[in-house]
Amino acid sequence: MPVSIFIQTLNEEANLPGLLESVSFADDIVVLDSLSTDGTRAVAEAAGARWYERPFDGRGPHQNWAMENIDFKHRWVFYLDADERMTPELRSEIEAIADAWESGEKSREKADPVAYYCGRKNYFRGTWLKHAMPPGNIMRFFQPPHIRFARLANPAPTVDGEIGYLREHFIHYNFSKGLREWIERHNRYSTYEAQETIKALADNPVKLGNLFSADRNTRRLELKNISFRMPFRPSLKFIYMYLLGRGFLDGRAGFTYCRLQAMYEYMIVLKVTEMQREAKGLQGS
Repeated sequence: MPVSIFIQTLNEEANLPGLLESVSFADDIVVLDSLSTDGTRAVAEAAGARWYERPFDGRGPHQNWAMENIDFKHRWVFYLDADERMTPELRSEIEAIADAWESGEKSREKADPVAYYCGRKNYFRGTWLKHAMPPGNIMRFFQPPHIRFARLANPAPTVDGEIGYLREHFIHYNFSKGLREWIERHNRYSTYEAQETIKALADNPVKLGNLFSADRNTRRLELKNISFRMPFRPSLKFIYMYLLGRGFLDGRAGFTYCRLQAMYEYMIVLKVTEMQREAKGLQGS
């Protein structure tokens, strides 16, 4: 397969075997670990993966380190987390793109994409959250020399070249380690998001024209930028996901997930307020 697989891990001994099985067809699997203390390395190396490790310093910086320091075997790289799975349909789609480049059918001079967004099917309690957490667009298939990432959480890519959108999706088991781990993880993420929110408020003025961009991801990012400035964000997020997004069609799993996301948004709001108070020399909490 003319595609390298890139995986980021932290104590993923339980999740990693399922992912590695789903990408076992690849002849170049690279794991970048954040100093795991369980058996993650043994699982990865038993499957023939190449191993790198470094302290985690945020999603963007971590991924940029990989783009700049790892010599991937192939031009094209697909990135997955340990709680995600490749599908046969997605494999066929990315292989076709990579094969076209290798055969000379595609080139940068022809303005063909050098990076692709991909959607994912998110599962909770055995239910595909088709409405509460729709596939979305995440930058996962790219040529490393042409991409870098910003933000400590939910990285925003900067691509030197054209971008495209894959038709197929990968699978995401977001709650594979249970609710407790999800809450602990999102406690960390909310800190990163609060820091990024303060940056956005200071450095990224609203550009209403972006809402009418031909690129759907540009529209999505501008909506997120506007959301930083809106009051009642947790309540609005629940209404948007559960009612406007029809999360109610996903049953009890959809209701619970939408409530969790509203809780996560409230954590971000509280931390933003705390950081702003501390910056003014006031007691944060």
